[in-house]
Amino acid sequence: MDTEQIKILLERYNQGKCSPEEAAIVDQWFENINRHQSTYVDEKELDRELDSLKIQLNQQIAPAPRAKPLYARYWYAVVAAAVFLLAVGIFWLNQPKQVTPLPGGNHAVPLAANQGQRVVRDGFVEVTTGKGNKESITLEDGSSLELNAGSKVLYPEHFGADIRTVVLLEGEAFFNVAADPVRRFVVKAGDLATTALGTSFNIRAYASEQKVTVALLTGKVKIDQLNTSQPAAPLILLPSEQISYDRISLHLVKTSFSKPDDITGWKQGYLVFRDAPYNEIVTGIENRYGVTVVNNSDKKEWNYNGSFKNESLKDVMDIICLAKSLSYTIKNDTVYLQNQN
Repeated sequence: MDTEQIKILLERYNQGKCSPEEAAIVDQWFENINRHQSTYVDEKELDRELDSLKIQLNQQIAPAPRAKPLYARYWYAVVAAAVFLLAVGIFWLNQPKQVTPLPGGNHAVPLAANQGQRVVRDGFVEVTTGKGNKESITLEDGSSLELNAGSKVLYPEHFGADIRTVVLLEGEAFFNVAADPVRRFVVKAGDLATTALGTSFNIRAYASEQKVTVALLTGKVKIDQLNTSQPAAPLILLPSEQISYDRISLHLVKTSFSKPDDITGWKQGYLVFRDAPYNEIVTGIENRYGVTVVNNSDKKEWNYNGSFKNESLKDVMDIICLAKSLSYTIKNDTVYLQNQN
């Protein structure tokens, strides 16, 4: 890691965004700066301290977390305010849509470049998003959904008289359901059916992940388990509750969450990992940055805690690989993980 990458790590620490592994490394550095008697340190002095920290990082020194002295917190806050300025520009390129006829009057509409495709066939609409892109969809009843990258959804052009059914074939989507007391709104994803009348909720069902999750933001939903010989009683979710369905054990577990951004941060382009397993981390990185991750290391199963907002792919990989003692290389649109030398 170079000095700028370490500065990014320290900025994450100052914002309370470090994982325990990352915080332990920085804590040790804080313990070693008590020789400073002034609250002001110029940038040359900071760089000297960062060089010292870089040596520790390269030697993989990561002692158990210790309480930070108040003067260290204050000193770093002053330094951070003086020397850290991060600017990130996000540009979205929109290209004119072109319609390609399909047999029988059906048609396919490519979305903006590399974003996926919208296909209309036999009265149904199928929308697919590519890696690194999302899509907003408004249904005929006024309900809306936001489709995450690497996802696919199927819905009718016109809903029936007594039910509104949407199928999340792959990936993740956030639903904001228009109230309709006559027609219930049902989303099928994997082996789960989520029923709502007027509410907002998030469903994650990537094929590469072992679990399907449904998290409720507002209103109330009912969760039914499909395709099972011994169907369980439906589960009712209230706001700030979620269920996790294990595709292997077929078990449903209900928990609660306190931070909505942990659930829907992907809509703003954030990456949020809460004790996330390796497969979920890879899915998040691939979808956010439009890349493929290839793991050539001997570490195949591990979890990670952390969140990222506007960091670049390189910054994210620097932080995660530092915490997990891995190295990486990026070639074209592929990230290769390796054992640390």
